[in-house]
Amino acid sequence: MGYIYEEQLRRFSEQSGDEAGEHFTPREVIRLMVELLDIPIPEKHLSIYDPASGTGGMLSVAKEHLLERANTAEEKSRVEKFVTVHGQELSPTNYAVCQADLLIKNDKQATVHLGNSLIPHDKHSKEPGDQWPEPKWRFNRMLSNPPFGVTWGGKDGYEKETRKLEKTRYKAGMPRVNDGALLFLQAMLAKMATLEEGGSRIAIIFNGSPLSNGDCGSGESEIRRWILENDWLDAIVMLPDQLFYNTGIFTYIWLLRNDKPASHKGRVMLIDARKQFEKEPKSFGNKRHRITDAHRVWIEERCTKGWAKGYADEHVKIFWREEFAYHKVNVVFWQTDEHDQPAIITEPYEKIFTAANVKKEQDFYESDLTFRVRVKAKGKEKTIEFTVKVKDNASKTFKETLAEVDEVLSVEWTHRQYVQDDEYIPHGEDIEAFLKREIAKPIIRWEETKDKATGKTILGYEILPNKYFYRYQPPTPAKDLLAEFWKLEKEAEKILEGLAK
Repeated sequence: MGYIYEEQLRRFSEQSGDEAGEHFTPREVIRLMVELLDIPIPEKHLSIYDPASGTGGMLSVAKEHLLERANTAEEKSRVEKFVTVHGQELSPTNYAVCQADLLIKNDKQATVHLGNSLIPHDKHSKEPGDQWPEPKWRFNRMLSNPPFGVTWGGKDGYEKETRKLEKTRYKAGMPRVNDGALLFLQAMLAKMATLEEGGSRIAIIFNGSPLSNGDCGSGESEIRRWILENDWLDAIVMLPDQLFYNTGIFTYIWLLRNDKPASHKGRVMLIDARKQFEKEPKSFGNKRHRITDAHRVWIEERCTKGWAKGYADEHVKIFWREEFAYHKVNVVFWQTDEHDQPAIITEPYEKIFTAANVKKEQDFYESDLTFRVRVKAKGKEKTIEFTVKVKDNASKTFKETLAEVDEVLSVEWTHRQYVQDDEYIPHGEDIEAFLKREIAKPIIRWEETKDKATGKTILGYEILPNKYFYRYQPPTPAKDLLAEFWKLEKEAEKILEGLAK
């Protein structure tokens, strides 16, 4: 039933242009996520949760997988008795199909609610919210494929309700209003079971945005910092493209846990599985690739064995969490001229010529500034030249010099050619040495990004898997390209000759 409905969803969403990733996760991807979560045959209660459950595929496959692994009637009984699955779905139609699927399977240990898992639940509100609120509810395993690029702010969103949790669940930061993916992850992290309760593991599918979107100090960067500094991120698996029905983009499985063994602590594994696929016999929308059992085993082996000391595989890399951090430094340097000497330039003044702006220029350049101002005064045009020195009161000088001016016609000024730029410096590097090496110009001053409230320096965090697995491929030599071109030219001539006959 779920398959039939989801196939119809895929077709209609293609026609209506619905957002990518909104409805259906291929079952082979769900199976991979479930196995990477390493769910045990339980000896006691074990809970599974999906905050964006759709038609229930994630929850169904998780339970089915455990039942398949149960070798005896006693183990199957423990799965049925101890495993409870919990979900929430925003779409009433998807929710209805999910409930019908659960009824058909007669799974009495499954509960899915209708509502928005990102906002608090208020029984008086028109829109139901999160009905699995923390700290009352905590889960041992969580998995989800939240919608890519979901808008949670603005007139089409639910920003007001979401911000009610800004100082609790979302205290690490709020992402941009047109991409709520990291809100789902924060909601899941808030529901992690304590170590005394068995701990928690999370598998969540993202597109590339949560990896690096947002500058130092932004909501996204602060959320990544919070996750990494709490040492919850365990691994990221880079999946092939064209796996999903509504989008052909590359996707990533994030694996998080609060029960890291000693060998994992402070580190994050990246696995490049972009080539682990085979072609679909027939395309289904944007889905042209699929992951087979062999590909799944390949990924699982690297997730397990990759942590072993001395393990070597070009598709597996392990990083200390600090390696994802960087300093954002605002630097002002003195540009040099064609003789490699500090440059002085004369140019038109493009800003509004006011005392306040002249004061800002004085503060920025911290050096003498000379202005030549074409003005109209008492009905005549003339040029006034004046210099604002370092220790002058710039506003006073400006007002006194132009006191009797009726109109400013044009302004030209002479100043040092300072350039202001942002440099992103890997954490651990000596900042001054980096600037001196990379800029190779006279450095006037530099400053790290600071928290406006506390004044403390902020580190930015980003994860760039493509960069870490980049392999340089030299371009084809020109002579080889020419040879191929002439070969094709001759083939074209033969075809044309055949047509003439």
